[in-house]
Amino acid sequence: MKKLFLLTAIAGIFAFSNVNAQTKDPAMNGPKFGVGAEFAFPMGNFGDAWNFGYGGSLNYQHPVAPNLNLTASAGYLNFQSKEIPFVGKVNTGYIPVKVGARYFLAENFYVNGEVGASFGTGDFNDGTAFVYSPGVGVEFPVSDKASIDLGGRYEGWSNHGTASFIGLRAAFNFGL
Repeated sequence: MKKLFLLTAIAGIFAFSNVNAQTKDPAMNGPKFGVGAEFAFPMGNFGDAWNFGYGGSLNYQHPVAPNLNLTASAGYLNFQSKEIPFVGKVNTGYIPVKVGARYFLAENFYVNGEVGASFGTGDFNDGTAFVYSPGVGVEFPVSDKASIDLGGRYEGWSNHGTASFIGLRAAFNFGL
């Protein structure tokens, strides 16, 4: 009876570890490509002139060590100004291009940092700016090779002073 119990326990442990190995979290494994919606809430002097920003972004992640991915991202953000006397409201656009790293602290929770450049596209922009962006987020697996990515960040653009905002991103990541 003791041998049967011991064999059953050992078989159970192997069965559990086999199931665990087959259901690895896609949020932390392999390269992936993400498509997301971006929302920006200007702060400081930037917030004095602009109401909010919105746009989209693309993100690529490539694992280089356990829990560590290198990232590359590009997108488009459109900002709407506050009311300007005799003009009304205006819009201006920016194309931020960044590289960085994402480190998973726990199974799905991460911290990340990126640097790069932001290129102005409208009449009311300040040209090209250096960009730095620390952030936090979470990735929820939805299938074997896909996840939902929700993140928040502080983003600063250093050109003619510093334009800064709190950015929120909701994205869908595809495993490659």
